[in-house]
Amino acid sequence: MSAASASAHRTRSQALWETRLLLRNGEQLLLTIIIPVVLLLVLTLTDVLPQATAPDPLATSLATVLAVSVISSAFTSLAIATGFERRSGALRLLSTTPLSPVELLTGKALATVAVTIVSSAVVVASALLVGWRPTPGSAWAMVSLVVGVAAWAPWGLVLAGALRAEAVLAVANGAFLAFLLFGGIVIPASALPAALATIVEVLPSGALVNSLTAALTDGVLDVTATVILAGWSALGVLVAARTFRWT
Repeated sequence: MSAASASAHRTRSQALWETRLLLRNGEQLLLTIIIPVVLLLVLTLTDVLPQATAPDPLATSLATVLAVSVISSAFTSLAIATGFERRSGALRLLSTTPLSPVELLTGKALATVAVTIVSSAVVVASALLVGWRPTPGSAWAMVSLVVGVAAWAPWGLVLAGALRAEAVLAVANGAFLAFLLFGGIVIPASALPAALATIVEVLPSGALVNSLTAALTDGVLDVTATVILAGWSALGVLVAARTFRWT
């Protein structure tokens, strides 16, 4: 087996292991699947939130919930899982194996993508059951999901490498709720005060919702939102590369 093939095999094995760990963890399932599905039902079956008054309430609600799925999987869940791996010494143990840091991070990234796909598939299936129907342009949402994961995952690793596991748990969950309520997700930027709305538009949460909404309601790619997400991704990778600690 060549060196490249061996590296690919280790990365694939690590990704599968990471994915199984995430899907077996009850708290992670709560964050990545149950909460988004419940939120979708709340948004589509009630009129208590602003999405109900949008021109296309179902598509707008689906965009909102897919954004929640990405943030819960690629940021909150990833940060918590990695933080506790640091505390338990699992990362230190992995450093003694042939698995390189790049292979480990790539495996985590692939596992995050896999869990996001599972979560998004469940959400989309739920949306179909309550009446949503895709249009040809809805496929742009796949681009938004991929760029969204790339924008959020590095910051999950930044948080996991900067704080103790217990602090990561508290901060990651607190940040998740803050972004949901004040980051342009559950309460759209258009419903916020003008000054705050301007800030929300350039946050990764606001950009992700805008990108998904454009794809699912108008069938187009929101280039500005996509560029903002790519910028957050690049910045996050740079910060994670400089600050992440394995022990």
